[in-house]
Amino acid sequence: MIKSMSISKDNKILITGGAGFIGSNLSNYLLAKGWEVTIVDNLSRNGTWENLVWLKNNHRYSKLNVNIIDIRNFNEIKRIISKVNVIYHLAGQVAVTTSFLNPRHDFEVNALGTFNILEAARELGHRPIIIFASTNKVYGQMNGVNVKEGKFRYSYRNFPDGIDEEHHLDFHSPYGCSNGVADQYTRDYYRMYNIPTVVFRQSCIYGPRQMGIEDQGWVAHFAISTVLGKRINIYGDGKQVRDLLHVYDLIEAYQNAVKNIKKSAGQVYNIGGGVEHSFSLLEYLKYLEELSGKKIKTKFDEWRPGDQKVYITNIKKLKNELSWRPKISHKKGLKELFEWVKKNKELFK
Repeated sequence: MIKSMSISKDNKILITGGAGFIGSNLSNYLLAKGWEVTIVDNLSRNGTWENLVWLKNNHRYSKLNVNIIDIRNFNEIKRIISKVNVIYHLAGQVAVTTSFLNPRHDFEVNALGTFNILEAARELGHRPIIIFASTNKVYGQMNGVNVKEGKFRYSYRNFPDGIDEEHHLDFHSPYGCSNGVADQYTRDYYRMYNIPTVVFRQSCIYGPRQMGIEDQGWVAHFAISTVLGKRINIYGDGKQVRDLLHVYDLIEAYQNAVKNIKKSAGQVYNIGGGVEHSFSLLEYLKYLEELSGKKIKTKFDEWRPGDQKVYITNIKKLKNELSWRPKISHKKGLKELFEWVKKNKELFK
């Protein structure tokens, strides 16, 4: 489990996207520890209303404040930020495919929404800690990285420990661009205005409360489809590899960054499960068949633009600077996710 935070309970916490998958888990953890938590969410994502109801039921007498607003509303964001000391900025447009269909919306939510958070903090002048959830998609399709093909997975030829923070950026998609803009603004607001910001470039995060769909949250989407007996569409050959990180391990990394803000401020961290916790799509499907005891229906289709054949995170910087490492093995965590989906099938019907 996640260790206790060491920041003062006088601090007031804001979580944008607080009713989303990561946000609801983070909110639940902080509320259980007795923190005062303010959530900002426009409830546009699938499952956010259900997550909010779950939070309210779990924490009837806690210090939970809910604001159903959009992060593009600068005046409202500024009003709320004036009352908090620590911000976890998790809200955003989260699907690469959606960014291709509506790049303006993607830019306004991810780039302008993040700018609103930063600029509100600058204008108010009280310099809250800001933890920003970025993405590994800022590294683009990574066509210049040599990979080798095995029977069930691709692997790197020259990066045995994965991709570190010094790897060149090459956004390659509207989603990558909007997050890249937000990523760089967040880092530079520390360098220019001394606002203590930390950027986490996240790989595949999974866990309970993840209402995955085909376009986003594929780890949970595969589990949900398996439980409901639905066909799973595979774009590409299924050998593409990702490193998987349980949401509880992610929350611990957030906590370590806040606890050690003098060291983490202004830093960018790649975060994921690393080499030890990686799976190809084919390997995950096989594991789900073992868990479910049934054959999964699949259909293969063309590769989607911007897809990386391999993405595995080099987590050495986080280990060295913040004494963090993943604690939940991907097989154990994926089994727990599968069991959670089975127990909560009504959420997905």
